[in-house]
Amino acid sequence: MKAIATALALMGLSFSAQAATSLTFVTDWKAQAEHGGFYEAQAEGLYAKRGLNVRIVEGGPNVNVAQLLAAGAADFGIGSNGFIALNIVKAGAPVRAVAAIFQKDPQVLITHPRADVKKLADMKGKPIMIADASISAFWPWLKAKYGFEDGQIRKYTFNLAPFLVDPGAIQEGYLTSEPYTIEKQAHFKPQVFLLADNGYPGTANMILATDRIIAGNRAAVQAFVDASIEGWTHYLYGDPRPANALIKRDNPDMADDVIAQAVAKMKRYALLEPAGLKLHTIGAMSEARWKSFFDTMASEGLYPRTLDWRKAYTLEFVGGIVNDGRAVRHAR
Repeated sequence: MKAIATALALMGLSFSAQAATSLTFVTDWKAQAEHGGFYEAQAEGLYAKRGLNVRIVEGGPNVNVAQLLAAGAADFGIGSNGFIALNIVKAGAPVRAVAAIFQKDPQVLITHPRADVKKLADMKGKPIMIADASISAFWPWLKAKYGFEDGQIRKYTFNLAPFLVDPGAIQEGYLTSEPYTIEKQAHFKPQVFLLADNGYPGTANMILATDRIIAGNRAAVQAFVDASIEGWTHYLYGDPRPANALIKRDNPDMADDVIAQAVAKMKRYALLEPAGLKLHTIGAMSEARWKSFFDTMASEGLYPRTLDWRKAYTLEFVGGIVNDGRAVRHAR
């Protein structure tokens, strides 16, 4: 054994008596700044330092993260929002959330500059372009809170042209994506209304894990969560260039300016942790927030009241992080 170790050392290789745990992590879309902290953890060797050999698999329009996890094709994945986790429970799949990277869901509604719409309530009765999936997502919340009606719905096909040519148009979007594209293409600054800043209770960019790995290798799950949170801290407040290089390797169409504006908005809108806090709360989840989210959606008929919503998550791996910043496990 000593001779082998010596030989490896002479070749510039390290020797470890224990092999790294190999894991597959699938994202919810093509590589982008919204995945930056995970790529930062990969680029800086934060996963490797904790004994993990992580393979990041880029998602896309034809990638169903929940199905891949349920089928055992991946160990971890990104759940875009709380609906993903609750739908998994409804389907009876052995997958749950172990951390919520975004404390605010980046879902927005967007308008042209206009005097008659200065808040979400002003959109009541006006046509709004939303995607089919949104009809059973944030739309019921808008109906419940602001009195929106299904008659307002117009189909959003992820093509900005109908919005750009109609000064009276309103459409859905993602805080870090559509508003910037509109500004670049149309040369005006759109009005952006972040649902989370108007009471929308959801979190986003969740780390999902299979029940198999949670039960079989808790240490690996904790290591993955810890390294990912550290990676996000470094990406936001340190040097993001290592992660950005990997993002552009996986997604050559991703431009530097798009990445930069997305990171700026994550900070400006405090998507990952409350503005002004000196304590690090990235990844936090709580039963209270999950209950609020479930109760809101169940009251609109999206889920049966009998659904065991607590199966959507476990607080075991972020138990020392709370949303109000009073207790943290990770210091910046």
